[in-house]
Amino acid sequence: MAVEIERKFLINEAKWQPVDEGVNIRQGYLCTDKERTVRVRTKGNKGYLTIKGQTEGLSRLELEYEIPLEEATQLLDNLCHRPLIEKTRHIEEHLGHIWEIDVFFGDNEGLIVAEVELSSEEEEIDLPDWIVEEVSHDKRYYNSCLSQKPYTTW
Repeated sequence: MAVEIERKFLINEAKWQPVDEGVNIRQGYLCTDKERTVRVRTKGNKGYLTIKGQTEGLSRLELEYEIPLEEATQLLDNLCHRPLIEKTRHIEEHLGHIWEIDVFFGDNEGLIVAEVELSSEEEEIDLPDWIVEEVSHDKRYYNSCLSQKPYTTW
């Protein structure tokens, strides 16, 4: 069973600068029930279908499958709830941990969220100096929630 354990943070834009060009991500949701989400994503030139279970603490079941890019695009264009999530993802390493920094645009313009995946909920991490606030337990920052109530409407 695949389990995702992650923490989410807001960042100080004045202290953080991307170290790479990033990759564009376009994603949408076929299902956003409390117990599960079903997400379609294009990331660069690949497509993915992801099923996630309900979050318990910082953990949840996550299963992800690569699907043909054309099929992912068709699902995004025709079947996913609106608005879609659009963002550029940057990857950075900091003291042994890989950070994914998502710079949102479109309906979530202005939001930047950093995520780090952990091997256990008890794992300790040293935070980069550009971290401002942890939002791991604030559901508003879940991408599935941002697809229903975009950041620009808060």
